[in-house]
Amino acid sequence: MGYADLPALIDAMRGDEKHSGAAESTVDVLWVLYDRVLNVSPEAPDEPARDRFLLSKGHGPMAYYAVLAAKRFLDPAELAGWAGSESRLGYHPDRTLVPGVEISSGSLGHGLAIGVGTVFGLRAQGLTEPKVVVLTGDAELDEGSNHEAIALAGRASMAQLTAVVVDNQSATHGWPGGIAERFAVEGWATRTVDGRDHDALYAAFTTPHPDRPLCVVAVVEPKGS
Repeated sequence: MGYADLPALIDAMRGDEKHSGAAESTVDVLWVLYDRVLNVSPEAPDEPARDRFLLSKGHGPMAYYAVLAAKRFLDPAELAGWAGSESRLGYHPDRTLVPGVEISSGSLGHGLAIGVGTVFGLRAQGLTEPKVVVLTGDAELDEGSNHEAIALAGRASMAQLTAVVVDNQSATHGWPGGIAERFAVEGWATRTVDGRDHDALYAAFTTPHPDRPLCVVAVVEPKGS
């Protein structure tokens, strides 16, 4: 299955329309990561050398489930019954139930700190090649725990770590100088790109950033537009 199949896969999931915007804002980032960047496989979802993708923006996971189905982590037939009493696909993803899901999420503000801890855990095992990619929203950066993670990752030279911030202009207060500047002052490499442009996203994710964590700001249309 390919990118063109995603709208129908997402449309199969009903009942959480209030978060449909959250899902639609992430679909292109998710596709580029799973189609062209991440070293992950449905045949070996627990392979120690795999890359780790952490969906911190865990509300509205329809696009995430759709991409997992397109990449054979899930049976597409499961999507229509999502969030039902017999389904393993909840309104927030559960790492104990859904193949390929690394963290249970939905309560915002935890993913980036978990990503920092994941990098430390990989280092302790001598695994310095796997990437750890955390997807957050711009409004999620209002949560204070993110700032501790941003500061620590920069000082610990976490080149394995990438933060993807999907910017749909929903943050309450915004960021002086822009989102990328918040990361840059802490020693991160930063790139700001069109969050719908697959080639630009791919280039941002794959251009080397030695000895520094990477922040990719993926700008999409404003929330509600």
